[in-house]
Amino acid sequence: MTDTQAPDAQAPDIAGTNPLAPSPEGVRTAADVVTPELVARLAKGVTGSGRTANHTPFTGEKLADLPESAPEDVLRAFEAARAAQAVWERTPVRQRAAVLLRFHDLILERQAEVLDLVQLETGKARLHAHEEVLAVAIAARHYGRKAPAYLRAKRHTGAVPTLTKVTELRHPRGVVGQIAPWNYPLELSVGDALPAFVAGNAVVMKPDTETCLTALWARDLLIEAGLPEGVFQVVIGEGPVVGPELVKHADYVSFTGSTRTGREVAQGAAARLIGVSLELGGKNAMLVLDDADIEKAAAGAVRACFSSAGQLCISIERLYVHESVADAFLERFAARTRAMRLGNSLAYGADMGSLVGERQLKNVERHVREAVDKGATVLAGGVARPDIGPFFFEPTILDGVEGSMAVCEEETFGPVVSVYRFGSDDDAVERANATPYGLNASVWTTSSSRSRDIAARLRTGTVNVNEGYAPAYGSVQSPMGGMKDSGLGRRHGSEGILKYTEAQTVAQQRLLPMAPSLGMTEEGYARFMTTSLRLLKALRFR
Repeated sequence: MTDTQAPDAQAPDIAGTNPLAPSPEGVRTAADVVTPELVARLAKGVTGSGRTANHTPFTGEKLADLPESAPEDVLRAFEAARAAQAVWERTPVRQRAAVLLRFHDLILERQAEVLDLVQLETGKARLHAHEEVLAVAIAARHYGRKAPAYLRAKRHTGAVPTLTKVTELRHPRGVVGQIAPWNYPLELSVGDALPAFVAGNAVVMKPDTETCLTALWARDLLIEAGLPEGVFQVVIGEGPVVGPELVKHADYVSFTGSTRTGREVAQGAAARLIGVSLELGGKNAMLVLDDADIEKAAAGAVRACFSSAGQLCISIERLYVHESVADAFLERFAARTRAMRLGNSLAYGADMGSLVGERQLKNVERHVREAVDKGATVLAGGVARPDIGPFFFEPTILDGVEGSMAVCEEETFGPVVSVYRFGSDDDAVERANATPYGLNASVWTTSSSRSRDIAARLRTGTVNVNEGYAPAYGSVQSPMGGMKDSGLGRRHGSEGILKYTEAQTVAQQRLLPMAPSLGMTEEGYARFMTTSLRLLKALRFR
């Protein structure tokens, strides 16, 4: 027992074997997955003249040597993308959409390949990696089916009905610069790029170096599905070097990452008067009301708090429980958390994997250590597990967290949740909203009317009732994004594709001009138009 582990805490089980050790019969290792042939094939998709490398969190060892991009490489990538986009834009939208539908089928057929890569690059459990496959397939299907409707020319009522014919057109922005994070390297790279492609854009993407093999694999599969190679360019390098170059050359910027970096991206885009979408940080709250099904809420809290080791922008870090059910809920939640299996094998079976690297581990350790030093109690977890891998940390529940503790307000982005008790719905809503962030929330109750009322009062982009995050995120016809410091713009639905377009209004005037005509005086024209406007209102024209 350590000073940050509760006396009754039970260490989670270990599931799996060292993924870089010599492979027993039938067990895949990193060497089996990341072969020289695979790296050589994928590296051809990178515009870069330097050299860099990425590593696996499971052991900290190197996975692959890769090209690294300099500013001049970014410029070359944009030049190639612009040339390809000019042709791609003229491809009928239904043909572009067909690429996404073929990609949908291919990624489901070949999911084992990318699941191995996602696990090796992020350290997450296989079931959590599978969430990325599901999310990308759903988005590919949705935009593959709906893009023609989203993008079709739309007729609108003109200034003068029957005399003014108005059509709204949607044009691609050109070349989208996309900066993708490390935590969901499949979904937050190619998943975000799919609507940009089907809208007729090219994309220059900067994935995180440590997780770029996954993004490059997805690019390779999209090309197999029929996407022209030049339309999808990839550059790799340090964020402060490559990131500003993307903003410098792009016609639109899509960014997912921290709020601090998001502000810098927004400032760069604003200086060039180009559009930007940002999904940023969160300090998401889960509310367990007094009428909630406690067993289901405890099981749901495990998924909501510890999926991908808490390295998910929409995962839960603050847990508000009604005082009348708090003890019963926490008993069940803590028991489930202690029973979680930590694992590092390329197979299903582990409940949670590793943190992505040393920086994340240090931040998690700092938050837990400071909270305990200031009086918080560890109900489960609370310690690192170097016996499994260098960046493993047990799923952790903290009780008695106060406002002076960093874990109370700062985004941890790890497997740590703080528990707070409340006495009324108003109290819970007020405290859940008392944060600069507004990305996701979760409400647990057996009352539909109560859940609707509370959800409407929460200042977050998504609210999930009786689940943590998956229903809202997976409902891709509906917009997903953040309020307040959690970002600008939305992914999914019509907003997720129309943001990659420029709207153009074409108005054709027929028969009579928008001016005095047929001998009408200016005063007569003014009277005629005034009478016409009153009539249009009476006839309920919009």
